[in-house]
Amino acid sequence: MSRSVALLFAAACGMAVASIYFAQPLLDSLAREFGLRHSSIGIVITVTQLCYALGLFLLVPLGDLLNRRRLILCHMLLSVLALTVVGTAPAAPVLLAGMAVIGFLAVVTQTLVAYASILAAPSERGRIVGLVTSGVVIGILLARTFAGILTDIAGWRSVYLVSAAMMLLMVAALFKVLPREEREKTSMTYSQLLRSVIDLFVQERILRIRAAFALLIFAAFSILWTSLVLPLSSPPLSLSHTAIGAFGFAGVAGALAAARAGRLADRGFGEWTTGIALTLLIVSWLPISYAEKSLSVLIVGVMILDLAVQAVHVTNQSILFTVRPEARSRLTAGYMVFYSIGSASGSIASTSMYAYAGWSGVCLLGAAVSTMALLLWAFTRRRISC
Repeated sequence: MSRSVALLFAAACGMAVASIYFAQPLLDSLAREFGLRHSSIGIVITVTQLCYALGLFLLVPLGDLLNRRRLILCHMLLSVLALTVVGTAPAAPVLLAGMAVIGFLAVVTQTLVAYASILAAPSERGRIVGLVTSGVVIGILLARTFAGILTDIAGWRSVYLVSAAMMLLMVAALFKVLPREEREKTSMTYSQLLRSVIDLFVQERILRIRAAFALLIFAAFSILWTSLVLPLSSPPLSLSHTAIGAFGFAGVAGALAAARAGRLADRGFGEWTTGIALTLLIVSWLPISYAEKSLSVLIVGVMILDLAVQAVHVTNQSILFTVRPEARSRLTAGYMVFYSIGSASGSIASTSMYAYAGWSGVCLLGAAVSTMALLLWAFTRRRISC
């Protein structure tokens, strides 16, 4: 797999996944326009993430059954329509319905990641997965910057309408680049395909462990990024959407620093990479807790947190893709369902915690979830050693 094609895969993944994170720096604007309270505005993110989890289970396994090229292009074209609906939503129910569809279809990201692992040679699989997955995390983080700048220039609706146009251009690029594949006919039905995802959880202990890590690290990730807009947009800071979105650049720096985690997994250091990254995840909440006092200290914490989350995520997928090569889409689906559950739980928990205990409460919640992840790693490491 050439580097240029891998970069295109990364860009497509980033663009697709960004669509479910545009709303995070816009929560205050959405709350004002649609009459929603700050304590409940997190439902916008939660609905999107829950539908993302549903799409992971219902759509991603199709990559092991259908023509992946057609599947990817179809999902992205439908995403263009969903983004347009959100950008023109007249009321909260239409907004939530559009966000639900966006979340459901954004799972094309994981179809692309699994496809990249298939196209890559075994010796470079960790590197390619790390590169493509970096596009995912960078898309998540730059979604805030993109959304903040466009909102200040032309209002929040422009974010979704411009994204729809960019997605359409990406479809054209992928149409030219994605290889035309001939799939061997299989007797497996769709219902059997879905049941096999559950069977993989029963059969593969490593999938259960890595899925648990995904739930916890992305709950911590979402606890930070969903609620961060609230203290930054409130007095005394009262930052603009552009300034708030710019914090995504700090996260990108951390994500890029973790891009080599896949190579470490290729060399057999996946477990230790996970443990070190989870330790850093806990440490990151100390500088993050200074958000209302020092923005420079906050930036350091954001970089550490995103480095840690990305390192664990890349390591998780690199390890999983060595387990059952014929079921990579289903392994990805099972793993990412827990990612989405963690993200949804973190979103609703963080906004509720902020309303109850302020930013210090949010940071304590994030540190507690991060500690649970490290304890899980220590427990599973002990079981493996025994």
